[in-house]
Amino acid sequence: MTTYDVIGIGVGPFNLGLASLTDPLDLDAVFLEARDELAWHPGMMLDDATLQVPFLADLVTMADPTSRWSFLSYLKETGNLYPFYIRESFYPLRREYDDYCRWAAERLSSVRFGQAVVSVEHVDDCRAAAYVVTTGTGEEYVGRRLVLGTGTQPRVLECVHDAGGPATHSADYLSHKAALQHLDSIAIVGSGQSAAEIYLDLLAEAPDHGYALTWLTRSPRFFPMEYTKLTLEMTSPEYTAYFQGLPELTRARLLREQRALYKGISGDLVDAIFDLHYQQRVTGDGPRTTLVTNTAVTGAAWDGTAYDLELHHTETDESFGLRTQGLVLATGYEARVPAFLDGVRDRIAWDAEGRYVASSSYAVDHWGQEIFVQNAEEHTHGFVAPDLGMGAYRNSVIVAALTGREVYPVEKRIAVQSFGVPDHLRRAR
Repeated sequence: MTTYDVIGIGVGPFNLGLASLTDPLDLDAVFLEARDELAWHPGMMLDDATLQVPFLADLVTMADPTSRWSFLSYLKETGNLYPFYIRESFYPLRREYDDYCRWAAERLSSVRFGQAVVSVEHVDDCRAAAYVVTTGTGEEYVGRRLVLGTGTQPRVLECVHDAGGPATHSADYLSHKAALQHLDSIAIVGSGQSAAEIYLDLLAEAPDHGYALTWLTRSPRFFPMEYTKLTLEMTSPEYTAYFQGLPELTRARLLREQRALYKGISGDLVDAIFDLHYQQRVTGDGPRTTLVTNTAVTGAAWDGTAYDLELHHTETDESFGLRTQGLVLATGYEARVPAFLDGVRDRIAWDAEGRYVASSSYAVDHWGQEIFVQNAEEHTHGFVAPDLGMGAYRNSVIVAALTGREVYPVEKRIAVQSFGVPDHLRRAR
């Protein structure tokens, strides 16, 4: 049986990027994916939706611009390079990015689909310590190191979960859209890009269906994502290092304060929503629609026909309610520890809340060299954890840990500004 240098579990953009970067190296690697094919956020694959990051934030370019697995290579191979050039936009369509990821996944020999991992065990033999990964098909893969890229799971409000009923998370929006549009009323809960995209999509088609449309958000306003250049410098190696060095409570506070940096709405989308409202107002086609900020969902009940939502306005301190037949939760995602790790939990470092403690190299095992994570380290590394633009950087760091050398240059400082107190301004003690 082959003993792999590394086994990747889960094939989303981040582990797919690692598969791409390890492809030309002298590493025996295999990447296991439970699904039969790659599908990136299929429930939000709206026709006109674009990425919120430039095409340079692909699987490999920020680590290796010469890689055959770059987005530009994909465009060239599929005959779309010149049309993309003429389009003059840095931001690929979401469908285009999804197709690019599938293009890479289908051509990388290290990627295995239909391999749902059910258990991981650690064994010692006469050669070296190793991990035995068993899949639902009964196949076993043995590897010296693991990289966990199992992604995040939809976050559902506890009160809605307990109420039961047909609430839809934004992850499944498109597959439920037609059923929602047959209802008399639809409520959307959430404050970010997904909530705004769903609201605009339903608002545009509301005159054809006649449903009432309500958008509820806890945020005090419909925040646009901050996208100025000095703010973008916070998606940098040095800010990540600075964030890691902060006390745990400070990190938690900063993540709450920084939500507008990565959970806001694109300014163009905010404007498009207003412009559509204005157009419908002028033409007289406007639906019954309500947008309410500062509002938390505090309770929910499903009676077989509709939801009765208990709501609380945080600024006026008023409780009120809403009855709606359809309910869409654009309430984000959260990292969860997969059950298949139960057999190796004692080898992993955990914090008081049961989360991975990730090192600077994204390792979470006690020795800092065996088990690595992708997009499960927001609490230790900051809001850039889910950022596609930082995926290639993180993979450069992981590749260096796997090989013992800096195969892909790992930038140490790129920002104009300093995070923390600059050394030359520190007072001698």
